[in-house]
Amino acid sequence: MSPDKRTAVELADALAAGETTSVEITRAHLDRIAAVDGDIHAFLHVDAEGALRDAAASDARRVAGESRGVLDGVPIAVKDVMATRGLPTTCGSRILEGWIPPYDATVVAHLRRAGLPILGKTNMDEFAMGSSTEHSAYGPTHNPWDLDRIPGGSGGGSAAAVAAYEAPLAIGTDTGGSIRQPGAVTGTVGVKPTYGGVSRYGLVALANSLDQPGPVTRTVVDAALLHEVIGGHDPLDSTSIDQPVPALVEAARRGADGDLTGVRIGVVRELGGEGYQGGVLTRFEESVELMTKAGAEVVEVSCPHFVHALATYYLILPAEASSNLARFDAMRYGLRVTPDGDPSAEDVMRATREAGFGDEVKRRIMLGTYALSSGYYDAYYGQAQKVRTLVSRDFDAAFQDADVLVSPTAPTTAFKIGEKVDDPLAMYLNDLATIPANLSGVPGISVPSGLADEDGLPAGVQILAPAMADDRVYRVGAALETLLVREWGGRLLDQAPALPAVGDAETPEGVR
Repeated sequence: MSPDKRTAVELADALAAGETTSVEITRAHLDRIAAVDGDIHAFLHVDAEGALRDAAASDARRVAGESRGVLDGVPIAVKDVMATRGLPTTCGSRILEGWIPPYDATVVAHLRRAGLPILGKTNMDEFAMGSSTEHSAYGPTHNPWDLDRIPGGSGGGSAAAVAAYEAPLAIGTDTGGSIRQPGAVTGTVGVKPTYGGVSRYGLVALANSLDQPGPVTRTVVDAALLHEVIGGHDPLDSTSIDQPVPALVEAARRGADGDLTGVRIGVVRELGGEGYQGGVLTRFEESVELMTKAGAEVVEVSCPHFVHALATYYLILPAEASSNLARFDAMRYGLRVTPDGDPSAEDVMRATREAGFGDEVKRRIMLGTYALSSGYYDAYYGQAQKVRTLVSRDFDAAFQDADVLVSPTAPTTAFKIGEKVDDPLAMYLNDLATIPANLSGVPGISVPSGLADEDGLPAGVQILAPAMADDRVYRVGAALETLLVREWGGRLLDQAPALPAVGDAETPEGVR
């Protein structure tokens, strides 16, 4: 079937002009999900009834002149790590199979108040532990560009849903790159807001000091619109920043003219070179050249402690995860497995966690528990926190010389499903370029940079800015997007097949 390829802005404009209705748009996307999600597996749960009900309510508001905002009536998909009242929330894990929260996460509450119909919950690596969405207990998600390849992770379901035109917008969460890296390998736009800029209340925590919800979209201005809906201070989240959301849409629209005169762009020396795929680096270098021609001043910056970021992250994250996942003890909620005989509480807990958690979750719980154990805390976790401070200082120093920093988003394009699932270290390397931003809390965006020559698959450019300067990533991201669209003669996703099985259009000559 032919998908609705309009962006969220285009859909919102059509709604405002009375050219269509939210029910028509929502039904079209539900039909698309029914047609292709058997191949993609982007969704774990589709709420057709609820989405159409909310769409009808949006149409009624619009008729009455009571629209709730620009995106009222534009449907959205939500990563299955966010609590949704009345809808299953499993975090991609058997241990939460069938759990239906009695409340909404703050992000979800914002979406409902803004009138966005929720299409359903998207697939993810179990408890957001992974870079490929292969660690979901409910099976992997497939990349719409090549069904044999991964869509990134942990939020591959959200990215794949947007790339396959199953949803115009989606919500993801980014702990070490889980919005940006899927964006890069699916040709979508993914944004990690400043830590604390979007509420974490109702997000099932993986690592409290790293997790951050954010937008997954097809264009930069779509991401800015969604970010303004979900952002802002939340008294229910102790880490929420009590400051107004910057003027993100205004920044994106300002950048859309493609003019970067006076903007200082720092190329991070440590985020490139060995280990990065040749085609990914070529597309990145071309993007930097376009920004230079658009008036940007490009300088090389060094962040020497970034080389330790991966090791630091994989000590801090497992430590926080092992603490967070201790709540899944078979006593309060979720799965309970009772062994035969007269089992003790410890026996029930052991059997439940054995059956409910996958291999990657167990691996990280053990790593984290070890790092926090007596005698090792200072040697591992304590040292990692010190290096984290050094990474933040590297950012501070780099932002003295540049307004934003840029790098490839991911070292490679999408690899084949199963290729790295048995090699955790190789899998962890996918987050090489994205992890530093999570360690320091700065915002970042991934913008599609074109197709790598080796395999014809999408690559991405990452743009980072100082904390609470999210408007900078939107301005520069929108400018780069405009420059690339001019170069390609159209948007990357619109010019490539969303699904081989559907075959919308061949990639035109000149798109790279």
